[in-house]
Amino acid sequence: MKRYTGTSRNAVRYLFGDKKLKNMGSDQPTARAEFGVIKTFLPYLWPRGEFELKTRVVVALLFLVGAKVANVYIPVLYKYAVDALGGGEKAGAAAQSTGGDTTSLIVVPVALIIGYGLVRILVSAFGEMRDAVFAKVAQRAIRTSALGVFQHLHGLSLRFHLDRQMGGLSRAIERGVKGIEFLLSFMLFNILPTLLEIVMVSVILWVLYDVWFALITFVTIVIYIVFTLVVTEWRMKFRREMNKRDDEANTKAIDSLINYETVKYFNNEPHEAKRYDAALRGYEVAAVQSQVSLSKLNVGQGAIIAVGLVLNMLLAAQGVKDGTMTVGDFVLVNTYLLQLYMPLNFLGFVYRQIKQSLTDMERMFSLLDVDKEVEDKADANALACKDAAIRFEDVHFSYNPDRNILKGVSFEVPAGKTVAVVGPSGAGKSTLTRLMFRFYDVSGGRITIDGQDIRDVTQNSLRQEIGIVPQDTVLFNDTIAYNISYGRPGAEHDEIEKAAKLASIDGFVRALPDGFKTMVGERGLKLSGGEKQRVSIARMLLKRPKIMIFDEATSALDTRTEKDIQQALRDVSRGHTTLVIAHRLSTVIDADEIIVLRDGQVAERGRHQELLAQEGLYSEMWAQQQEIREAEEILAHAGEKPN
Repeated sequence: MKRYTGTSRNAVRYLFGDKKLKNMGSDQPTARAEFGVIKTFLPYLWPRGEFELKTRVVVALLFLVGAKVANVYIPVLYKYAVDALGGGEKAGAAAQSTGGDTTSLIVVPVALIIGYGLVRILVSAFGEMRDAVFAKVAQRAIRTSALGVFQHLHGLSLRFHLDRQMGGLSRAIERGVKGIEFLLSFMLFNILPTLLEIVMVSVILWVLYDVWFALITFVTIVIYIVFTLVVTEWRMKFRREMNKRDDEANTKAIDSLINYETVKYFNNEPHEAKRYDAALRGYEVAAVQSQVSLSKLNVGQGAIIAVGLVLNMLLAAQGVKDGTMTVGDFVLVNTYLLQLYMPLNFLGFVYRQIKQSLTDMERMFSLLDVDKEVEDKADANALACKDAAIRFEDVHFSYNPDRNILKGVSFEVPAGKTVAVVGPSGAGKSTLTRLMFRFYDVSGGRITIDGQDIRDVTQNSLRQEIGIVPQDTVLFNDTIAYNISYGRPGAEHDEIEKAAKLASIDGFVRALPDGFKTMVGERGLKLSGGEKQRVSIARMLLKRPKIMIFDEATSALDTRTEKDIQQALRDVSRGHTTLVIAHRLSTVIDADEIIVLRDGQVAERGRHQELLAQEGLYSEMWAQQQEIREAEEILAHAGEKPN
């Protein structure tokens, strides 16, 4: 059962199955949650022990301040140039204060204009140097945080991954990474510098002219920010709906494409297109509403800035008329407001994106709050596996509290022996495999290897000693060599070839045009069932495990292929402690002991002939399967006869 903690609870439930929250349609984190996201992320921005990265942060901030100081000085140079060209009283005074006279006025604008251009270059240079210095910090933060989430996901229990929605999960990580990048780029280098510039401009207007200029500027900005916050919060519901529909469409698309063959089998392309289009239609409606609301927001923002601009310009114009200000002063006030207008106009977009980025980051970081369920103990040691003897001692287990799967199962797999577990569907056979790998922990009793409770050893050391050939072999969309080498990454090519030979697949591989470099396709679909199973056997052999598990490894194969694979399995398991989970009883008749499970309990045990002699469940299952096999052979023989 999943456990959720912290402020991330809602986001996790939204992504992974809380229907009530989905119906509410609100995955927007609270202000406290947003602060929690920033708090979680700060260590990535100021990493412990990384002196170089910390230095880069400080230097980038210095460049930021330098760029804003230079940017604020640009209108001042512009004012002096205008006054010099106008030849006004203050322009003359400015010329005299610099040691010049009125005859040199023609030179002053040239110097000011050149200085104006140089300062603009300086602003751009400071900005680029800031970005260049900070780039490594940003990318390291993105890499470290994304890697942490990825590693945590691999550490979660099988229960979590069985419940997951792959499309929504991948989108959450993708958006979270993009959210981090946006937050670093714009919050640090747009919002904070803009606020700094607003303060500097307000102080300059107050000092140079009148408190009313600063007051109008300040009030205009406050109204602008309040309007932006209120309207943005209102329109965020459209953005959330867009995200919800986007997740839904992405999940449906991935699910449909993964099950491509099934879609084709049932001629359901129109059905899949209809389902996908329904999700896209919902996204379309939400996107239109979002754009309309954005236009309303932009109009309102523009009107607020225009009112503030007009009021300050009227004050400046009156000052020019009264002789207390020059035309250059009028231009200076106007330029400052226009200079603030662009980042303020952009601030609305940035605020909305930062809110969305925090939402996306909260979703991604919330994955770190999901309980791992199966964790190593603090004092766990590596498994000391010498003989590899396995014991199940009164094992109880349930996936859900209201349904017990195993009810006191006890048996032993002696070192170097083969024990098979059979039984009807739902008896709990495959659950034994999952418990062996500690995908889940037992609810009661214990499982030991060489007398060590597997809950007391590290999961890594436990899984290193166990190899498995599963019923459904899923391969990576890579080469045959890569899929075999997955058993032990870094293995030499001759070791891969040796494993392939032991699995009796080397002849098939060498006959292919690209040999071991042949691509197997998505999930290995370019290979037949038997070929995939042999690749799986080779992969297990390359791992060199002391314990082998065959989980219904041949149940989906035809009779001839099954016999070939069974022979390969018998050959490779000789001398190894082997647990066989089987449905077809004909595959386990040579086992040293056969355990018959029924309703989560051991119903019978013994060798093949002993169980037949008991005339119990095993004997009944054997008779049924023999009848089915005989019927299949008769049908196959009849199909070979000419009409």
